[in-house]
Amino acid sequence: MTGHHIVARGIRPRTARPARPGPPTPPAGPDGPPQPAATGPTRKATTLRNTERSQPGDPASAAPHRRRSYFSPAADAIGSELDLHLTGRHVVHALAPGFCDAASVYLLQRWLVQEQPGRTADPPQIEARRLALRIGSDATEEWDRLLPVGEVLVFPRGTPYARAVATGQTQLLDGVDGHTFERLRRTGPGDAGVTALLHSASFLIVPLRLRGTAVGFIACTRGAGKEPFTHGEAVAVESLGARACVALDNARRYERERRTALAIRRSLLPDTGQTFESCRVAHGYRPAGQDNVIGGDWYDVLPRPGRRLAMIVGDAMGHGPESAVAMIQLRTAVRTLAALDLGPAELMDRLDTVAGDTPGASFATCMYAEWDADLRTCTFVGAGHPPPLVRGPGGPAVRVDLASAGLPLGLGTGRYEPTVLHLSEPTLLLLYSDGLVESRTSDIDEGITRLAGALDTGAETGPDLARPDGLPELCRRLLEDSAAADGADDRTLLLAELTPGKN
Repeated sequence: MTGHHIVARGIRPRTARPARPGPPTPPAGPDGPPQPAATGPTRKATTLRNTERSQPGDPASAAPHRRRSYFSPAADAIGSELDLHLTGRHVVHALAPGFCDAASVYLLQRWLVQEQPGRTADPPQIEARRLALRIGSDATEEWDRLLPVGEVLVFPRGTPYARAVATGQTQLLDGVDGHTFERLRRTGPGDAGVTALLHSASFLIVPLRLRGTAVGFIACTRGAGKEPFTHGEAVAVESLGARACVALDNARRYERERRTALAIRRSLLPDTGQTFESCRVAHGYRPAGQDNVIGGDWYDVLPRPGRRLAMIVGDAMGHGPESAVAMIQLRTAVRTLAALDLGPAELMDRLDTVAGDTPGASFATCMYAEWDADLRTCTFVGAGHPPPLVRGPGGPAVRVDLASAGLPLGLGTGRYEPTVLHLSEPTLLLLYSDGLVESRTSDIDEGITRLAGALDTGAETGPDLARPDGLPELCRRLLEDSAAADGADDRTLLLAELTPGKN
């Protein structure tokens, strides 16, 4: 807000209560919020409009460190994490119990689900989600039960919450409004803590506004026997709220992007621990870095006619959203081509053509394997990708000697050659991306040798592969034990147990 507006109004008549001589009652401690005192007359309401944010002699006009001293050190943590709920907790911990007896943060539901919420000058009601709550210094399960975080509440037009959101004016009241009074009374009838809230002596509602749009509000209460909120204190909470708005918006945007990326990954990558006739499959994926959720690596498992099974691991150049887009297009193309029941080499030829016409997909690599349990053959076609590893019952794990390593996709320089491997016994097959075996400090051949040794160790001393969770557990171990990986590239692997059919 460019100009400061505080509206102070009396709420309801009450019977006489004594004046407030002597020092104020100390804040609530671990035993709960302050207990209600004898009731008394409401304070005379005043209306302050278009007054300066700070004036000479006003406590809020002191230097920044003076204004910050209204609140606990938790105020300094606001914005330190890109997490909505954690930011909300920082706000209420900054306010209660030092500044007020109870503090809560509400965010408008429409702001949480829409990038640009519609603006209505005087909405008939508002829907707000309780983001955080702190009452006194206790954080017991009792308050979580009575006033749960995450609850969405509807506030009618006449409530001070709706007024604060619609007008952008801070509401300074001498007690909770009638709507809140009835809601709290129904929530915890006979509860001592709720009773204390019902008899709050001072109530402050500060709207949260971001770039001229209302996004929520902060509510603060002080119990009977406490000094009422002052103009300067209201200004200080407004300043705190303005800083909190930026942090909340950053957290909201980050969480939305993360949810989007997770939804893409869940929709594109198959479930782990799949079982097919004559084959069990498990796979794992870890994106590069700490903040990336999805990158350019992909893998897929596609049943084919005649008890055949196609498996593929690919890698679009780089990592991040651009690589993820290329990955999505290549993975979709593979699924489409596989539905045409093409042979492995022809499928790769056509995928090469698709990649050449797809922005960002050129120079992607992949390894395609097709298992035929009846013929006891596994056919491989590579496009500039690291070679598969296979391990028979007696070990050790070895690289598949490919007829041709092939060139990366999208170059259109020649045909791809298949390599056919005949298997007469149950065999472990491992397809993987180069992020698992290549790093800035070691050669890729050393990484492949190290991965083969890890597969041998895991198969011999690791989980029992006969158990349903044995193969996925071995996958997790291989991902965790990839010492050559330095986190600079996505890491992907697909582990299959191939069981030849009977003659």
